[in-house]
Amino acid sequence: MGIRVAVAGASGYAGGELLRLVAGHPEFDLVAATAHRQAGQPVAAVHPQLTGLDLVLGATDPATLADADLVFLALPHGESAALAAALPETVTVVDLGADHRLHDADAWARWYGGPHAGAWTYGLPELPGQRAAIAAATRVASTGCYAVATTLALAPLIAADAVFPADVVVVAASGTSGAGRAAKAHLLGSEVMGDLSPYKVGAHQHVPEIKQATGATSLSFTPVLAPMPRGILATVTAVPTGDADPREVLARAYADTPFVHVLPEGAWPHTAATAGSNSCHLQATVDADSGRVIVVSAIDNLGKGAAGQAVQNANLMLGLPETTGLSTFGMAP
Repeated sequence: MGIRVAVAGASGYAGGELLRLVAGHPEFDLVAATAHRQAGQPVAAVHPQLTGLDLVLGATDPATLADADLVFLALPHGESAALAAALPETVTVVDLGADHRLHDADAWARWYGGPHAGAWTYGLPELPGQRAAIAAATRVASTGCYAVATTLALAPLIAADAVFPADVVVVAASGTSGAGRAAKAHLLGSEVMGDLSPYKVGAHQHVPEIKQATGATSLSFTPVLAPMPRGILATVTAVPTGDADPREVLARAYADTPFVHVLPEGAWPHTAATAGSNSCHLQATVDADSGRVIVVSAIDNLGKGAAGQAVQNANLMLGLPETTGLSTFGMAP
């Protein structure tokens, strides 16, 4: 028997990707998957890509999850805290939702509303010191998808004093799976195909998380819905403090990391190149006219932006190599 794993919220896109990764993980034994409306359905009826996975979705309650050694919570924001509090302290928990990411209760109230559940260890291993903190934790709050794409592009530059922490501008395009699986008119194929549309302009909930993780003090963030199922392409710009080469700063920061790749000079990230992987591709330059630093970041929003990141965190928490069960390479075409 391997490490007993349960996935709560397994009927969604991130939950389905978690099931795929857990089922293929050499050290994990998938023992339970839960849902709300889809409870009672076979996994393959909800996720046809998982045909052959002989498991029925159970009800999302502590009793269904408590026998697992490791529980992934892939629930809507605001629903993880109560369930996690009801699980035994002996159970290792990775939360893919936002409930435990923010340290500032006022920021939680402003951007999400409701009572603040308290902060857990933040689940981005590539931040300085965070790999060791995750390895020592039994409760980890995994990152938001936009947050990881932006943070990996920006945090080393601020830490190295290569850019000012104020006046950071981010424009990021995301595939439709980032909006979840619930039926919504604006996500219908006929509405999305052939169209790019901004949303939550100037008021996206990942702003405080990005500022907390990077040290940015002022951030303008514009998310864009793109006509593709998965992927995030983030363009991050900031004002340089001097003449440091931003690409070299990033290359030094990620020289020993398995999943973050600074591309060769002249090569720029593509979302398709990261599909199905837990990798982040980065490239940086200095704008010839404005002088601003520009970093472009690409991830799979269901990989490094959600399920893959969660498995990476779980590996560290359980003393496994962080790459176990995860792919560095994307799928093509």
